[in-house]
Amino acid sequence: MGPGFLVAVGYMDPGNWATDIEAGSRFGYDLIFIVAFSSFAAILLQSLSMRLGVVTGKDLARLTRERNSKTASIFLWLMAEVSIIACDLAEVLGGALAFHLLLGVPLLFGIVLTILDTFIVLGLQGRNFRTVEAIILGLVITVGACFIVELALIKPFWPDVFAGFVPSFSKLSQPYAVPLAVGIIGATVMPHNLYLHSSIIQTRIVSADNISKRQAIRFSTLDTVTSLFFAMLINCAILMLAAGAFHSTGQVVADIGDAYNLLNPLLGSALAAPLFGIALLASGQSSTFTGTIAGQVIMEGFIDLKIPCWQRRLITRSLALIPALLGIWMLGDHSIGKLLVLSQIILCLQLPFAIYPLIRQTADKKLMGEFATSRRIQTIAYLIFAMIVCGNLWLVWRFF
Repeated sequence: MGPGFLVAVGYMDPGNWATDIEAGSRFGYDLIFIVAFSSFAAILLQSLSMRLGVVTGKDLARLTRERNSKTASIFLWLMAEVSIIACDLAEVLGGALAFHLLLGVPLLFGIVLTILDTFIVLGLQGRNFRTVEAIILGLVITVGACFIVELALIKPFWPDVFAGFVPSFSKLSQPYAVPLAVGIIGATVMPHNLYLHSSIIQTRIVSADNISKRQAIRFSTLDTVTSLFFAMLINCAILMLAAGAFHSTGQVVADIGDAYNLLNPLLGSALAAPLFGIALLASGQSSTFTGTIAGQVIMEGFIDLKIPCWQRRLITRSLALIPALLGIWMLGDHSIGKLLVLSQIILCLQLPFAIYPLIRQTADKKLMGEFATSRRIQTIAYLIFAMIVCGNLWLVWRFF
């Protein structure tokens, strides 16, 4: 156990919070089936990524570079870097908002404070990888515990919750439902996490014989399914919290800060808002760790460039700080929700560029041997790919 949880934290970052809160407050439980679909798509794709790493001993980025032209590799690398920056933008905004809500500092100063996590990453450099995994697991448990208390306070109406898991195109026909659905998918599946899993699974020592690889795939699949199912429950809890607290009272909340400020009076508990803020800070910090590792994997795999971990962190954070500072300065403090949703839509637009090479390579019998994916798995994976592409094309046609 470990790599699955390390990947799973990316599925509960501040970008997920923004899309889930707005979806829940705007549409109640109607879009919870999108959270479930995204989570099961992530489980399948992450299982493929893990399988690729175990069988080949190489990560997705390196294999993509080796098996494609130089031009194609550079293009796919740039797309992957865009997804890293978009994800880090969400972490910057979420961390800044958490500092603002918990400490009362101005948002612009909170954004500057997020630079401090570079020094946290530097402090962890050189430590045992399982130590990092343990820290991440502690942050994940913190987020989960906070939302268990929140749901106990909100007391959701469970028949409506279960009805929300039933897929329906009529639910997506509501105004602004599709952009939020695309944002949820981007926030949940996350392209850079597909590169990450194929690399960190190699921290586990697996013998070269097929029996050992088969055993490793079986246990790692269990790790992946368990971890991502837990992440799905947290995302569902965020949407349920917004639906129960805000939609039922007719309030549409498009900003996480508004959600924080409204929770105490609506739930009648002084615990509600602080727990929300603590969970937000924990989710942003845990996602920061995985984003840094994913950035290194992508850079080393695609362009064979190795730089110290803290330098990679500083570069990525600097690139994310620019749009964050400009967005808050030009649009105001209440623009965080819109900026977060926009960052997740960008992630969804990048997804096909990571999914297609993954499906194609795990289906290649010359590369994977007896571990190549079956026709049934390939069909399901390509259906997920097609649905994401269609959603992206509709969004681009409709709004751009």
